[in-house]
Amino acid sequence: MHTKQSFPSAILATHPALLCLCWGTAVGQSLLPTAQKADLGGDATVATINHSLTLLQRLQELLQNGNSSDSVLRVRTATSDEAKVFHTHQLLLSLQSEVFEGLLRNQSVVTLYEQPETAALFEKFIRYLYCGGVSLLLHQAIPLHQLASKYRVWGLQRGVADYMRSHLASESSQGHVVGWYHYAARIGDAALQESCLQFLAWNLSSVLSSAEWASVSVELLLLLLERSDLVLHSELELYTAVEAWLTRRQPEDAVSERVLRAIRYPMIAPSQLFRLQTQSAVLVRHYSAVQDLLFQAFQFHAASPLHFAKYFDVNCSMFLPRNYLAPSWGSQWVINNPARDDRSTSFQTQLGPSSHDSGKRVTWNVLFSPRWLPVSLRPVYSDSVSSAIQPVRIEDGRPRLVVTPATSSPDFAGVSFQKTVLVGVRQQGRVFVKHAYSFHQSSDETADFLAHADLQKRTSEYLIDNALHLHIIIKPVYHSLIKVKK
Repeated sequence: MHTKQSFPSAILATHPALLCLCWGTAVGQSLLPTAQKADLGGDATVATINHSLTLLQRLQELLQNGNSSDSVLRVRTATSDEAKVFHTHQLLLSLQSEVFEGLLRNQSVVTLYEQPETAALFEKFIRYLYCGGVSLLLHQAIPLHQLASKYRVWGLQRGVADYMRSHLASESSQGHVVGWYHYAARIGDAALQESCLQFLAWNLSSVLSSAEWASVSVELLLLLLERSDLVLHSELELYTAVEAWLTRRQPEDAVSERVLRAIRYPMIAPSQLFRLQTQSAVLVRHYSAVQDLLFQAFQFHAASPLHFAKYFDVNCSMFLPRNYLAPSWGSQWVINNPARDDRSTSFQTQLGPSSHDSGKRVTWNVLFSPRWLPVSLRPVYSDSVSSAIQPVRIEDGRPRLVVTPATSSPDFAGVSFQKTVLVGVRQQGRVFVKHAYSFHQSSDETADFLAHADLQKRTSEYLIDNALHLHIIIKPVYHSLIKVKK
């Protein structure tokens, strides 16, 4: 990437007419000559005259009217015999794009071939080169990013990528995050790819019921299925969506079997598993490929977890719950005016996913503090008369969430509990999960909970109608107490 002179400065330096047009304009720097500055002497009165908007308007008029044009771009597509013609200025295009600088070096008329999607946005793209700004809609993000990448307009490329990352939650009729993920994977934008993947994982239930679920690629589907942080109502909901995907896409048997083996069957109740074996056409067709997993799931539900752990490795993903929103796995908690004072609540969950534990419950106590102070910031008292209590500001405190079991029980043997807290926010009129905090198995809280949230402001992005929307999920994790027999 070439380091180019700043856009307005380069224009003014090479075009005296433009310099006269905006003389005295502050565009990132003063235009007063050094000698004039010295003449000011001790006068401390400094004024800035800014006509940059006028300059931008004049530059847009250059493009619109083609005044003093010295180059022509002809944009053609394979679907049309007519070319879109743009009367442009070599200097302005070359300042922003090294590709245009090379194309226009020895010729004044250039024919460009574009796909219909990018050709439709070419005028918007050229306008950005003249005025440095652009407005776009969700469906325009990919073709505009393609144009910026093709012609190496790096500022626009970064800007569109930032727009995509900040508009994952925007409402669209056909959905857009899946398409953005596939595009990011194709061009190798790892940051955008990971942002899309995380959004899909934490908001999977809404994706499963949308039109874009059918467009999920095999690679993306397998990536999602291997994750334990998927947020959805239940494993049965995931199986139903996967069955619909397989029925619609009809992939090769090897792909179907790989997908079906990624379902965590022990997380589905035996009654539902029996129904799937007889009523699911996909499962009937590929039964031999998952028969061992189904048999193991029935054994898991029938035996005591401690007994089961003697013979099978329960320290694998098959026996690890995902982030299920069903009531037996956790509870939603809406905290109104969360900056006001400490709050507490309690709820119950099933001891574990095994049917052997279906009648056992664990009660959980939750404490939320909006302004908890770490030890290092707490007031220090001194016997010295001259010493005063250290002043403590409200803003020094940070939000804290503590989740603890109300009682202990012998039933807890061989099982530990992972806690996950989902934080819902509203963006573009849509509520979605933006953060998921996971506690270490041996801890009752996470150190970074809402560390960067400003709950004192009613306009905080973490608040919905001045309320903090949390969903606390308890994930029982079984452990092998005795070495697995081979």
